[in-house]
Amino acid sequence: MEKNVDYCGKKIAYFSMEFAIDQSLKIYSGGLGYLAGSYMKSAYDKKCNMTGVGILWTEGYYDQERDYEDYMNVVFRRKRYYFLKELTTVDIKIHSETVYVKAFYLDPAIFKTAPVILLSTDIDENNFLARTITKKLYDNDEDTRIKQEIILGIGGAKVIDELGEDIDIYHINEGHAVPLAFYLYSKYGSVEEVKKRFVFTTHTPLKAGNESHNILKLSHLNFFNGVDTEEAKKITNIYEDDFNLTLAALKLAKKANAVSKLHEKVTKDMWKDYIDTSDIVSITNAQSKRVWASKELYNALENDEDFEIEATKKRYKRELFEVIADQTGKIFDEDVLTIVWARRFVEYKRPGLLKLKIERFKHLVERQKQPIQVIWAGKPYPFDQYGINLFNELINLCSGLKRAAVLTGYELRLSRLLKRGADVWLNTPRLTREASGTSGMSAAMNGAINLSTLDGWFAEFVKDGINSFAIPPVDVKLDYEEQDDKDANSLMNILEDVVVPMYYEDEDRWINIIKESMRNVLPYFDSDRMLDEYYKKLYYA
Repeated sequence: MEKNVDYCGKKIAYFSMEFAIDQSLKIYSGGLGYLAGSYMKSAYDKKCNMTGVGILWTEGYYDQERDYEDYMNVVFRRKRYYFLKELTTVDIKIHSETVYVKAFYLDPAIFKTAPVILLSTDIDENNFLARTITKKLYDNDEDTRIKQEIILGIGGAKVIDELGEDIDIYHINEGHAVPLAFYLYSKYGSVEEVKKRFVFTTHTPLKAGNESHNILKLSHLNFFNGVDTEEAKKITNIYEDDFNLTLAALKLAKKANAVSKLHEKVTKDMWKDYIDTSDIVSITNAQSKRVWASKELYNALENDEDFEIEATKKRYKRELFEVIADQTGKIFDEDVLTIVWARRFVEYKRPGLLKLKIERFKHLVERQKQPIQVIWAGKPYPFDQYGINLFNELINLCSGLKRAAVLTGYELRLSRLLKRGADVWLNTPRLTREASGTSGMSAAMNGAINLSTLDGWFAEFVKDGINSFAIPPVDVKLDYEEQDDKDANSLMNILEDVVVPMYYEDEDRWINIIKESMRNVLPYFDSDRMLDEYYKKLYYA
């Protein structure tokens, strides 16, 4: 039987390394931030007693621009935010030195979010090295990355105490803030007391997303908040030299969640050989209807005005195509089927899957009858040369194709334009590698039809040929090259045999798929549902 939930009955502190709240507040990189931003919007809408805790990144993630030859350029610029209010300053120990952490306050009225506390070490009280800790989101230097996690977990908890906030549940979004658990252990004196107050969301089955660091290095930097190394090992039952942050969180949380039903199975399998881990439930990620859903399209859907859906989508396409013309000098056609691949630019998401069947791809793009237009966008990690090279390969490919383009500056504003302007939202992760994904949800809220592998949230949403198009699953035991080849072949078959002919020859069916997609994505994939489940399955569990 489900619990009755009083949203004001518990005070929640929600810790996340990134929040995508507004285009003007550049403290996010991708899906983790988009999820946290939508969560804060729903917390505001539902009048929850919740506070977000994050970091005020001086240089953000990075600004994505182009160099003289049109290839991707990484630029770091100092950001300033005059709408934030200074709160308080606390000091914490990193290594043996005192580091000062200033807290800034994002008022709920500014962007209609739950209140958010943002932490910075880039202040006059600190020396040069300490000031650099909160400069770059996900800094490439291992020691700096660990220090960032200490700032978020310990610094954030200390600020909350300094402000006199009486928190019932501390919720960490990914393992970055796990030093918080050791702060609570120091404060309350037992693992049992920590577990009463501490819950955890894990977002990725990828090794890179489940950080490990040498335990002596962590201890040296005061990751454990004064708890000595042997005691840290004992209370987590982790005796390996490499200390895994996800595993530590699973050991110390009263409950944890995966972010889709499929991810729950994958996560339980990942950690099944470890004892004393918390129970893992699934709470599928979602996006804020208030933020993302097109009011115009949903009004047309409610009034059963197919012509208005079609006219609105064409207007959205024109708005997107203005950006394409501005960035690339190419004029796209609103009557041509437009496919968009846009998300965090990492290898397992396979942004280049379309071009694996290069001749078939070029034929679809270049032919006169029933052609396609393709747009790529996304930010590789700024120090991932493989990802940057792939991004530049796509720019090079598109340079010879008038109906293909790569856009830079993939942030909230461009994300909205792409989702509104897309006819097809393409998602190509390798099976079981995408924990949830959320871009396809907000794309569906804007009349874009999803075409995806059966991973993450999409496996819970898909009705192939009715509300979306599905790439048939491959055997995940095959090597990556063979998986990619099979998926690329299936993708081209679906485009050539199903998607393209339907768009051009069966307008009624195409519009019906758009409408069914818009109906099916709400309310389940609205973040209000997600927040409700967090209260029922984690906070009150």
